[in-house]
Amino acid sequence: MSRRDKLFDLPIYKKAELILDLVNSLLNTISEEDEYLNATKYMMRDDAAIICAKIAGAEGGDMYSIRMQNAAIIRDHAMHLYVQVGSLRFHDSFKDTDYVTLIRKEIDEFRELFINWVASFDKSNYIGTNGNCLIRRELFRQTLMNIKIQSIGMIF
Repeated sequence: MSRRDKLFDLPIYKKAELILDLVNSLLNTISEEDEYLNATKYMMRDDAAIICAKIAGAEGGDMYSIRMQNAAIIRDHAMHLYVQVGSLRFHDSFKDTDYVTLIRKEIDEFRELFINWVASFDKSNYIGTNGNCLIRRELFRQTLMNIKIQSIGMIF
């Protein structure tokens, strides 16, 4: 099974794709004439799309630190999407409140999948545990020391 197939089989990715599809369907119901709703709908679409992309990025880079960075970004965009969708209920010209309920329910289910997904990350595959990374870190430290020494020489 290819890496791409594994990604598409992940429950969290499937749920993120479903949320993106629901948001896209919701966008079709929002009028272009309402300036606030028009701006909000593109923010919602972007949030849903970024969630999918960041799951793919986390799965593609097997390093714990990269996965956690992506997880933090996913969490932020999921929370933002949840609030944006919920705020539609309070806008007078928005009538399709069933979408709000449905999308928020799916985001709640996504949250449970997200918790389990993050818990499955391999903490031992951290950037500092790889011997090559330690060598690179040491080279970086030596380079910084050389720069400091050169800088001190220029000051005096």
